[in-house]
Amino acid sequence: MENTPPAGHPAPEFREARGRVLVVDDDPTVAEVVVGYLRRAGYAVEQAGDGPAALGRFAALRPDLVVLDLMLPAMDGFEVCRRMREQGPVPVIMLTARGDEEDRILGLETGADDYVTKPFSPRELVLRVDSVLRRARAAVPAHEAGPLSGGGLRLDPAARQVFRDGRGLSLTVREFDLLAFLLRNPGKAFGREELMREVWGWDFGDLSTVTVHIRRLRGKVETDPASPRLIRTVWGVGYRLDLDAGASGGGADPDRSGAGPAAAPTPPGGRSL
Repeated sequence: MENTPPAGHPAPEFREARGRVLVVDDDPTVAEVVVGYLRRAGYAVEQAGDGPAALGRFAALRPDLVVLDLMLPAMDGFEVCRRMREQGPVPVIMLTARGDEEDRILGLETGADDYVTKPFSPRELVLRVDSVLRRARAAVPAHEAGPLSGGGLRLDPAARQVFRDGRGLSLTVREFDLLAFLLRNPGKAFGREELMREVWGWDFGDLSTVTVHIRRLRGKVETDPASPRLIRTVWGVGYRLDLDAGASGGGADPDRSGAGPAAAPTPPGGRSL
């Protein structure tokens, strides 16, 4: 593993690479492999082995993305993610060795943009880092640069700001992109696979990621998230954005009643960690 400079002193190339990534994992073997793959992919990488060290590195370096292990000593990944979000927006990909769906969902609900469950392919992780950063940095096409509005919502793609009845909303990168996509396509139903492809830029993955982000987005844009009137569930299909504010109540949120994640294949290549 390459030597890293002392805390507070970024590597000379840290601000000149494809992007700046902070890897937080207390397992030296996992950290070494992840750091190595990311550096070979052209990223400048710093690392930390526990929560307090991660927060210190984050404050000093302001990375473009954080790869964050859930199981950390002293402070778990959930709390680290919350505290990072308090300092400023940053895309987060969580690593978790836990197989329990509730832990993965809690990571997304804490504000993570994506997660990878151990054991995982390092090449897959690099692809997910590429995808999240590409979405976070994506230039807005000229024909999509104007503000989008409807149903009491106003979204400015260029400024990446969202307002609900004049009140600013705090959305993660994925929540913003998901809402922007739905606002550009009101009244059309999309399946989870299609949303993952169009919003995440991913042709495979755990579809519960989409379900959780829809739930989180409803919690921020709906007057009553348990009876959504804007983001409707279309049984057997997926989701649809209805901008008619006068529509009748949407009924209870069916996603709370157990639409489980759909398994998807892991891309080939790379040894699993």
